[in-house]
Amino acid sequence: MGRNSPEHRRRCPPRPPPRRHGPQDMASLPIPDELLAEIFVRLPTPTDLVRASAACVSFRRVVADRSFLRQFRKLHAPPLLGFLGPHTGFDPAERPHPSASAATAVALAADFSFSFLPAPDPAHRWVVWDVRDGRVLLRGMPLENSHGVVFTETVVCDPLHRRYLMLPSIPDDLAASVEGLRPRSCEIFLVPEGGDESTTAEETSFRVIWVGHYEDKLITYVFSSSTRHWQAIRSLTWTDLSAGLLSSTETTLFCRRQYVYGCFYWLPNSKHGIKMLVLNTRKMEFSIAEPPAEPKVCYRHITMVEAGEGRPGLVVLTYGPRGHIYTIWRNNNGSSSQWQKDKVIPPSPGSGYVLRHSMGTHLLLNHWGLSFDEELCPDLCTLDMKTLQIERVCASTAQSFAYSNYPPSLSSPTVSNGKLSVDTRKDVEHDKYNFGGIMNS
Repeated sequence: MGRNSPEHRRRCPPRPPPRRHGPQDMASLPIPDELLAEIFVRLPTPTDLVRASAACVSFRRVVADRSFLRQFRKLHAPPLLGFLGPHTGFDPAERPHPSASAATAVALAADFSFSFLPAPDPAHRWVVWDVRDGRVLLRGMPLENSHGVVFTETVVCDPLHRRYLMLPSIPDDLAASVEGLRPRSCEIFLVPEGGDESTTAEETSFRVIWVGHYEDKLITYVFSSSTRHWQAIRSLTWTDLSAGLLSSTETTLFCRRQYVYGCFYWLPNSKHGIKMLVLNTRKMEFSIAEPPAEPKVCYRHITMVEAGEGRPGLVVLTYGPRGHIYTIWRNNNGSSSQWQKDKVIPPSPGSGYVLRHSMGTHLLLNHWGLSFDEELCPDLCTLDMKTLQIERVCASTAQSFAYSNYPPSLSSPTVSNGKLSVDTRKDVEHDKYNFGGIMNS
C-alpha cells in the first residue's frame, strides 16, 4: 500500500497548516514597557509622541512616566508654537505648519494674559521682556515716561502651568556700584537651558542676567532661581575687554543680543563697527570677537546662527537686483582669520523677506510680500539652514518673541514654587483637547 493510496490517506489524514497568530494570540504577548520606551523616545516629533500615547492605555502609561518625559525632552527640542507680543498676546502657529495643532492646544491651556500674576505697583504695568524655554520674563514698566528707569519689578512665569516667581531686588551693596550713573542702555533677559543631565529640580531652574552698558564699563548681575540671589560678575572697562575699544559717541557700542551655542552675541551698533561682544554663559565671562572682515553692512542686516558642529555662523543679508541674498559665514575657532564663506542663498522671485534673528539652525524672517508698508501685519516664517526651505508660521507683529514649548500633555512646570490659579480639572480638559486636536489633524 503506497502513501498516495486511498487506504493510506484515510488512515493518515493530512497535517493541519501552521497556525497563524491572530489578534487574540498577539494580545497574550505584550511588548514590555522598557521596549516601548525605547521605541517612543526615537519618535521624531512631540506630535508623533502624542498620537502614540492616545492609541491605548498602556502606551499612555509609558509616555506619562516622568523619567521618560525628561529623557524625551532632553533629546527633542521643543517645537516653535508661535509668537508672543509684549502687548498683543499669543499668536499660535497656523496650518499647514506641523506645530499648528499643538499650538492651538497650548493657546487654550495657557494664560497668556498673565491674569494669574500679582498686580505690579499701581503706577506700573507688566510688559513681556523675554521668552525662553516656555518661560516668560516680565518687567513692571511705568505707565508714563520710563526714561532713566534702571531697576524695576521683575517676574518669571510659566503661563502654561500658571506658576511664577517674583525676583528679589538687586541688593543695595551691588546696586551701589552704579548709583548715580545712567547707563547708555540696560537689558534683562533669560539664560537658555543648558545640555546637562536633567532632573526634576533642574527643569524648574533658570537664570536671569541684567547687563548695563555704561560709558566706560560694563556691569552685569546674574540671578539664580536655585539660590534666589543676585550675584555680580566682575565689572569690566571697555579697554579691559579689548585694547583700543574706547567709549563711543553713540548710545551704546553694541546692540541686538543673540544666542548661539551657549553664548550671547551683541552686534556692533554701526556699519563701521568691527567687533562683537560675547558672553559665555557657562563661564559667565565676556570677550570681544572679530566678525569676518568682508561684510560691511548695516547691523540690522546680519544675525548669528548655529552653523553646525558647534560652530557659530554669521548670516549677512544683502540686496541684489532680483531680491535678497543671504551669505552664511562659519567660524572655526573664534578668530577673524578663521571665518569662511559657507554658502550663498540666491534670492527667491518676488521675495520680500526681512531678516530678524535665529533659533538654533533656523532663521526667523518677516515676509512682507512685495510691500514694506509697516502698517501691514507681516507673516513670520522660518528658514531651515540645512534644507533652505522657508516655512510660514503665522501672522504676527515684528516685535513679538518666539515661543517654543511641548504640548500640554508632554510638558512639565518650568518654574517652581509657583501658584496654580485654575482648577486642576481644567488641565484634564486641556489634555483631552490636546489629543483630539492632534489626532484630528
